[in-house]
Amino acid sequence: MSFESLGLRAELLSAIATQGYSTPTPIQSQAIPVVLEGCDLLAGAQTGTGKKAAFALPIVQMLSEHTPRNKRRNPRALVLVPTRELAAQVSGQMQNYGRRLSLRSTMIYGGVNIRAQIERLHRGVDIVVATPGRLLDHAERRTINLTEIEFLVLDEADRMLDLGFIDDILRVADYLPPQRQTLLFSATYSKIIKQLADELLDQPRRIEVARRNIAADAVTQLIYPVERSRKREMLSHLIRKGDWHQVLVFARTRYGADKLTDELLFDGITTSPIHSNKSQSLRTRTLAEFKQGVFRVLVATDVAARGLDIERLPYVINYDLPQVPEDYVHRIGRTGRAGEDGVAISLVCPAELPRLQAIEALLEYAIPQQTIAEFPAIAVKRGAKAKPDKAVKAKKKSARPVKAKAKAKTRSPAKAPAKGKAYGKTAPDRRGKAPAAPKLGRRLSRTKP
Repeated sequence: MSFESLGLRAELLSAIATQGYSTPTPIQSQAIPVVLEGCDLLAGAQTGTGKKAAFALPIVQMLSEHTPRNKRRNPRALVLVPTRELAAQVSGQMQNYGRRLSLRSTMIYGGVNIRAQIERLHRGVDIVVATPGRLLDHAERRTINLTEIEFLVLDEADRMLDLGFIDDILRVADYLPPQRQTLLFSATYSKIIKQLADELLDQPRRIEVARRNIAADAVTQLIYPVERSRKREMLSHLIRKGDWHQVLVFARTRYGADKLTDELLFDGITTSPIHSNKSQSLRTRTLAEFKQGVFRVLVATDVAARGLDIERLPYVINYDLPQVPEDYVHRIGRTGRAGEDGVAISLVCPAELPRLQAIEALLEYAIPQQTIAEFPAIAVKRGAKAKPDKAVKAKKKSARPVKAKAKAKTRSPAKAPAKGKAYGKTAPDRRGKAPAAPKLGRRLSRTKP
C-alpha cells in the first residue's frame, strides 16, 4: 500500500516525500481511512510506529477542505498531550503539513510566559497542541475559544492518565461542542483507557496493530545485573568501551539525573540532564544540542520519555528501572523508531528484581541477561574474612580451657556523712581542722556583689 492509495492531497504527499517516507506504517494505513470517514477512533500501537502522522495527515486535509465559519480564526482542532516535549514534537509535525495548505498551528504548555501564547491565539489559529493544565488556564481566562472544535485528539492517553490528568481532560471536554470527532491514541491499552473512551468517544472504531503492551521488535533488549553502588562505573565502562554516541539514559528522579550527570562529566563523558526542573528554553536547547552531537549522553526522567523524538537514536539505558512497568515500554520506545534498529540496556541491582519481574510479566517474556566479570551483581566487601563453619566454630569453643570465674569485686558502702554536716557547709578534714577560706582568684575578684 502507498500513501497515494489513502486518498491524501498532493500537497501532503509532497510533505511526506520530503520526510523520506514512501510507504505508510500499519497504524497509518488503518487509521487514516477511518479518520477521513469521520468516525471516532480508539487506536493502540507501539511507540514509534507513526501514530502522529496517522491523525495529523487526515485532520490537516479535512480542515483544508472547509473554510472557517468566522473571519477570525478560532481553533478547529485540538490535540492534548502529556508533556511539553511532546507538544513541541506534535506541533512541529502539524506545522509541516499545515503550512502547505495555509493552516496555522500553535502549541500551548506551562513553564513559559502566557502572554506570548495569548497573542498568538488572538491572531487566529486552526490547530492547537496543548497540555491539559495550561489549556485550562486559557479557557478560564477566556483567552481561547473552544466552541468551534471539530477534532479532539488524545495522544499518549495512557501517559496522561499516569500523570493524573484525567480530571483535567474531562474538564477540557466540558468546553468543547458535543458534535465533534474524537481520536484516542495510546501506546498501551488498559481498562482505564477503555473507560475514558466510553466517556468521550461515540461508537468508535477500534484499531490495535500490535500485541498488547509489548515493546517494538526492532529494539534489542538486554539486562546487566550489577551492584547498585557500581552502576555508574558500569555505565561509563559500556559507553567508553563501545565508543557510544547519542545515548539516552533514564534516571528515576530529578536529583538522580543531576547527580549522574556530574559523575559522568567527572569520568570525562560529555553529558547534560533534562527534566521538569529545567526551564522550557533550556530543555529545548539541550535536546537540540544532543541531536547535533554536542554531547554524548542525555540523562532524562520519565517526564521526558514520551516527548523525545530523536532520529536514529541507537542506545537507551535504564539506569533505574521505572516504578510503573508500562513506562519501560515507553522508555525503550525512544529507540528502534521508524524501522531503525536500537539497543535498550537496563542496569539492574538486586533491590530492583521485583520491578524487573513485573516488566517481564507485562512483556510476557524474559529479557536476556549478560554479565561483565568486573561488575558482579553482589560484590564481596574488600578485606572481609570468610565466616567459619558452625561445626569448626563449635569445636574451637569446646577446646578452650575453662577458666575459673573471677571473684566479683564488691564496692565498699558509702561512708555516712559527718555528724552535723549540712547543705552549703564545708566538712572538717581528717585532722578535725576547719578548712581554710578559699582564696579569691582573678575571676572571683571581679564578681559583682
